[in-house]
Amino acid sequence: MPISERLQQLGSGVFARVDASKRDYRRSEAAAQLPLIDLSLGSPDLPPPPVALEAMAAALLRPVSSSYCLHAATAPFREAAAGWVQRRFGVEVDPQREVLLLVGSQEGTAHLPLAVLNPGERALVLDPCYPSHAGGVLLAGALPQLLPLRAADGWRPVFEQLSAEQQSQLRLLVLGYPHNPTATTGCQEWVDEALALAARCGAVLAHDNPYVDLALAGEAPALLRSPGWRSHGIEFFSLSKGWGLAGFRLAFAVGAPHLIEALAKVKGVVDFNQSLALQAGAIAALEQAMDWPARLLEQYRQRHDLMQRSLQSLGWEVPSSSMALYQWLPLPEPLRPLGSEAAARWLLERSGVALTPGVGFGAAGEGWLRLALVSGAETLQTASERLGRALRQAEF
Repeated sequence: MPISERLQQLGSGVFARVDASKRDYRRSEAAAQLPLIDLSLGSPDLPPPPVALEAMAAALLRPVSSSYCLHAATAPFREAAAGWVQRRFGVEVDPQREVLLLVGSQEGTAHLPLAVLNPGERALVLDPCYPSHAGGVLLAGALPQLLPLRAADGWRPVFEQLSAEQQSQLRLLVLGYPHNPTATTGCQEWVDEALALAARCGAVLAHDNPYVDLALAGEAPALLRSPGWRSHGIEFFSLSKGWGLAGFRLAFAVGAPHLIEALAKVKGVVDFNQSLALQAGAIAALEQAMDWPARLLEQYRQRHDLMQRSLQSLGWEVPSSSMALYQWLPLPEPLRPLGSEAAARWLLERSGVALTPGVGFGAAGEGWLRLALVSGAETLQTASERLGRALRQAEF
């Protein structure tokens, strides 16, 4: 049976590979003594706002909630999203022309290249980055222009790495700060600089911003604060992280009208929208629980500090993270010869703790591991103790 070449380019995907490793571990004898602690996936364990769940539950009883939902029926959600944008950033947007409901922000970042790129055109992608950023470019038949991020630069995108000719060839730039996987909040200047570059080369700037309300240090940047976004920009927001609604796949894009229209055309071919019941919950979250993400920050800060202290006590170099939910960890000394993929498997097999290998986010992620702070303090403490016991046994 024929398989397309684009799928060969995509590979299996880091989360699929880690999921297979977790499945194998659960079937192993070791799992009976050390049950899996999964810190590999950024799926928040903290609860959603009750008002959102209550709104969903009430709406589920309405017959219309089980019907297909086309774009016109998403108007109440788009109006709520526009209201949130105005309160959050002081920016007025048109809910009819500048807002689009998404099935998670990942859907938006993966499908946007289909809407704005022709095969063979170039798109700037950070390295490392969230997999859908590069994956969407490859699915569109376009060419990723990787921009390596370095710890020495504070994970700042240094656009001067690209020659003038490389910059002029760009038709799309994909950024995302606060940054996954490096857990770096970033700053507004970086996004402003990216938009200026996009304007100079006639490209689109897509800014993936699902962590905008989860900065532990500093104020998270936003494309909507950058002058000129209505000409060249589109920004993706999500209720998955800040409101704990990851499994409900509720997100939206705000951007230049022509980009929203183009992405909506792709969506019209690929999918319908979420149930009106789920949208009712999202509306309640945006309008009645706008402060919910801020309520979670202290819990994430405590988790971050606990894991940093615990791992550092093992001799593991653990930089401070400025964004909640993740820690970006250099491989501990004994495991560096293995590389991040094999090191993550080694730790899982000997400690029962699942982490994500940094190389799964791009070649520049080699030598790093991502830890998701998605369990309570007691579980995280247990995880660090298990990791410590495993590392004391490491001999290569």
